[in-house]
Amino acid sequence: MADSSMWDLIVIGGGSAGLVASKAAANFGARVLLIEKDRLGGDCLWTGCVPSKTLIAAAHSAAAAARVQGVDPGAHRSVASFADTMHAVHDAIQTIAPVDSSEALEAEGVAVAHGHARFLSRRSLSLDGQEIRFAQAIIATGTTPSVPEFPGAAGLNIVTSETFWELRELPEELVILGGGAIGCELGQAMARLGSRVTIVQRGGRILPKEEDAAARIVHEALIADGVTILTGRSAVAASSTDDLAGTITLDDGQVLRFDRLVAALGRRPETSSLDLAAAGVTTDEAGYVRVDAALRTENRRILASGDITGLAQFTHVAGVNGSVAATNAILGLRRKAETRVIPRVTFTSPEVAAVGIEASAADPRRHRVFTQQHSHSDRAITEKATSGFTQIVVEKSGRIVGGTIVGPRAGETVGELALAVQSKLSTSSIASTIHPYPTYNDPLWNAAVSDVKHRLGAGAIAIAIRVLRKVRNARMA
Repeated sequence: MADSSMWDLIVIGGGSAGLVASKAAANFGARVLLIEKDRLGGDCLWTGCVPSKTLIAAAHSAAAAARVQGVDPGAHRSVASFADTMHAVHDAIQTIAPVDSSEALEAEGVAVAHGHARFLSRRSLSLDGQEIRFAQAIIATGTTPSVPEFPGAAGLNIVTSETFWELRELPEELVILGGGAIGCELGQAMARLGSRVTIVQRGGRILPKEEDAAARIVHEALIADGVTILTGRSAVAASSTDDLAGTITLDDGQVLRFDRLVAALGRRPETSSLDLAAAGVTTDEAGYVRVDAALRTENRRILASGDITGLAQFTHVAGVNGSVAATNAILGLRRKAETRVIPRVTFTSPEVAAVGIEASAADPRRHRVFTQQHSHSDRAITEKATSGFTQIVVEKSGRIVGGTIVGPRAGETVGELALAVQSKLSTSSIASTIHPYPTYNDPLWNAAVSDVKHRLGAGAIAIAIRVLRKVRNARMA
């Protein structure tokens, strides 16, 4: 399929950004070639969203079963089979994989080639030695997990989010370096499945990108599940006799034993094999491809999308911006990448979801913050899941600009909040919409009602209400 004639668009990378970009361009009638060096579907399908959420679901079921059988949380004794859990993980992957297959893409008009791409010039590249020319190209090669570099690390078979899914036996002692979303998700799930888990977090708290109150709730939930959390600590050395198990020394001198060591330290770009300089494309200090607001590089014929751009690293963002890049490339538009309204979810139990401006970033001169504790949510009370909260940030006019939700299915509720922020809706729009009862969306509705009540009791609206009441009373006299 990868002949040497001119392609309207070549997309390098078959993850979320590349898949969406390829299909969008083909739908516009373009002749599109997608190049992937490994497996179509990218991190999300093979090592990210799909396997991790399957693992979390299995761990949730194991925790529920343990409660029924009277097993104390944090007892490191699971009623679930780890082998069965990993089988479920791989079954979920194989069920979804056909959607991203070569056959599915070719059915939508996208040609697919597997191999290594390397730019030869501003308008051509090499695919495993074969020169291919293009009118335009999109770089969507993603990122790879970062690994530690302290003494002893190089000799260890350190598990990352990519290799975690190769585990076949449950590690008895699991040490996770990094207390961000991935570290917390994997840590809680593995503790519920029976591992003794220790999370080592360099910063002062886990989930540093989330609100303090949200992070505290998740911290307490992880502790309840038996996870040990060490904050303000860093690993400085490791020792092992078999490349798998060993000990790790922290900067305070504490020594931790592990059967497997997991690095959840973020991700980094890797573009050296692409020879970007030959194409006139540059990277920033961290190695991410430089793009403008419309995702174009210095070479106007080449765009980039997804994690490789250094923008928010989420599958949903990569997909949306893949469409933006394809539209700009094929139709010559200047659509801007979405950077303002980006919802995110950490799939711990409880979940943490946020979008837009959060309370900690709110300006008291411009914003009001309304918080509904889930201890007052009837649905949360019925399910004994009252530790969370729903918080919204609104402008003085009542326009919703962001918020944070902590609780079961927070990732579902945040969709309504994201729509409100994107569409510039006011709290009146939420409050006047009938919501089914009882649901976890109730606190969002109640938070909106609180702002409406506030506005009704102050300013011109309050004056108008008083006038109308007087007029009404006079007519009824």
